[in-house]
Amino acid sequence: MNNELVLLMACGAGMLLGGFFFGGLWWTVGKCLTSPHPAPWMLASGLVRMSVTLTGFYFVSGGQWQRLIACLVGFITARLIVTWQTRHRDPSVVVDEATSPFRQSHAGLVASSTTAFAESGYQKQETNHAS
Repeated sequence: MNNELVLLMACGAGMLLGGFFFGGLWWTVGKCLTSPHPAPWMLASGLVRMSVTLTGFYFVSGGQWQRLIACLVGFITARLIVTWQTRHRDPSVVVDEATSPFRQSHAGLVASSTTAFAESGYQKQETNHAS
């Protein structure tokens, strides 16, 4: 095979690895927003994503730095694509704040601190900065 085709294939493999890594990150964050225990999800996902990605980089490079750079270019390109795709998602995909376990567990704390602040009689002081 000619060198350009090999580098193009390495770039494509990098895009697949990047799609897996950053798509998996996006999925994990969404899962953590609805999970009562997000830490195990983040830990497991991070380990799996890094293991698969680093193993993929190792095999794609084949000991040649040119292939490694081509794979990295594909990986970064996939990051840009996944970032663009997830920013333009339909707003209905976003987790409802009322159903988020974090919001539910901290709702009482926020409400009580807001009430305490309002009952404290705090008055904003008007200052005149004119000379």
